Amino acid sequence: MESLDELLERAAVVHGHLCAGQVLGVRMALYGLRLLGIEDPRGADRKRLVVYVEIDRCATDAIGLVTGCRVGKRTLKLRDWGKMAATFVDLATGRAVRVVALEESRELARERYPELEKKAQQMAAYRELDDEEMFSVERVRVEVGASELPGYRAARVKCARCGEGINFGRVETVGGETLCLSCARPERRYWTKA
Repeated sequence: MESLDELLERAAVVHGHLCAGQVLGVRMALYGLRLLGIEDPRGADRKRLVVYVEIDRCATDAIGLVTGCRVGKRTLKLRDWGKMAATFVDLATGRAVRVVALEESRELARERYPELEKKAQQMAAYRELDDEEMFSVERVRVEVGASELPGYRAARVKCARCGEGINFGRVETVGGETLCLSCARPERRYWTKA
């Protein structure tokens, strides 16, 4: 595994800039991996890890970079609850840890670097605070179903209403029709027809 500085350089390239969220995400991922004993997440251990992130912000890009988990590989799962948190699941052992950024770390940043502006305070402090000063951790249980695992194959079906193809069993049966989720529950669509 690269050093913190090397990972931050790579994170800046992947994300487009270096910010406090990138530093926090890199640190969070390193801590989660260390707690699970996963040493080579992008190499020998790459098939052991699934990560659930709880925010769609800068830290998510950094977590993906460090862990090698990706949405397209079905190993990075987004549950956007607006929380700076991630759960790291070791598929080989079944162990999982949920790591949450502490709100108090912002105050520690202000205390340690009062001469800097807010973003610079956070970037400096997040590089050096102890893990325990930055994060809370809880051991959790995550049931990763077979249909959520990398490499899962399922029959592709066609929505009876819109005619679009649907993968991975993401369907509902309504009135005897097999429907995609957007046809089955149009009130939950993120889009409307123009």
